[in-house]
Amino acid sequence: MNKSSRRKFLKTTSIVSAGISMMGTSAFAFNGKYVAKGDKTVGIVGMDTSHSPALVKSFNNADNGYRVTTAFTTVSHDLPSSADRVDKFTKQISDMGVEIVPTLEMLLSKVDYVLLCTVDGRRHLEQAEIIFKAGKRVFIDKPLAASLEDVIAIFKLSKKYDVPTFSSSALRFTQRAQEIRNGSIGLVQGAETYAPIKYEPTHPELYWYGIHGVELLFTIMKSGCVRVKRFTTEKYDMITGDWGEGRIGTFRGIKGKTHDYGGHAFGDKGISDLGKFKDYDLMFQAILHYFNTGEMPVQEQETVEIFAFMEAAQESTRQGGDWVAIKDVLARVGNKK
Repeated sequence: MNKSSRRKFLKTTSIVSAGISMMGTSAFAFNGKYVAKGDKTVGIVGMDTSHSPALVKSFNNADNGYRVTTAFTTVSHDLPSSADRVDKFTKQISDMGVEIVPTLEMLLSKVDYVLLCTVDGRRHLEQAEIIFKAGKRVFIDKPLAASLEDVIAIFKLSKKYDVPTFSSSALRFTQRAQEIRNGSIGLVQGAETYAPIKYEPTHPELYWYGIHGVELLFTIMKSGCVRVKRFTTEKYDMITGDWGEGRIGTFRGIKGKTHDYGGHAFGDKGISDLGKFKDYDLMFQAILHYFNTGEMPVQEQETVEIFAFMEAAQESTRQGGDWVAIKDVLARVGNKK
């Protein structure tokens, strides 16, 4: 989009209901809710996760000029979370009036923007490349990929086809976490987060569900982690990150039946609870902002570091709980190319 077209497009966007403030790694910030002039069509790829019907509801129940009109899905038969749930979620989405199409290419011919929600991160690189080639802005649900190599490859393709993209857990967009990131307690000196953790054999251990708590930790601490160590028991996964200059962040992955998310942040002007995750509304607003402007609410550097953090944690386990440097993990990926 050239500067003239972009100015014209932004003039068609009005901002109402001020009161929400969010900040990404760079200068991303917005207040309120976006209302696009005219109809903007959205396609959803992947109907094998509960996130898909939740996002369809967010878009189609809001009066903002965007509507999910078309859906396409694949099924991973070696992943029960995909194979056992795809029929249920496909029916839910179809019942909301969304057209189900047989190919990704057909979906791309019918929509302006894309939500890539395929639950299997192994499929994201291939699907993202097809979407980038079509020139469509795409939000990629967690996990962005099933390997650090694929994470980096997706961002390279994004640059190659000049289509900005972002990925995130919805936990990043809890209101209290965003307020802390924006400076409500000053410079964050440390943080602790907790979340359920589950392992899925087709993905690296922390990528599948641990990413929620790790993403929340990085929302508070931001990028810049230097090294990581991990300690695991039958009840917990405890991962410690050293951000340097005395700044320490920890993530406690809770195994078993407890299913809750939260934590605390320690700033130079106060200490704050992170609050509870309520719904997808703030992430929905971030996606709308991205669709409207092309600005990424979460920057590539921070997302890559999140996956390198999780990779370093697993390497720490292989090394008996030793510290593992983030730079060494990234260097190993570079040497594989």
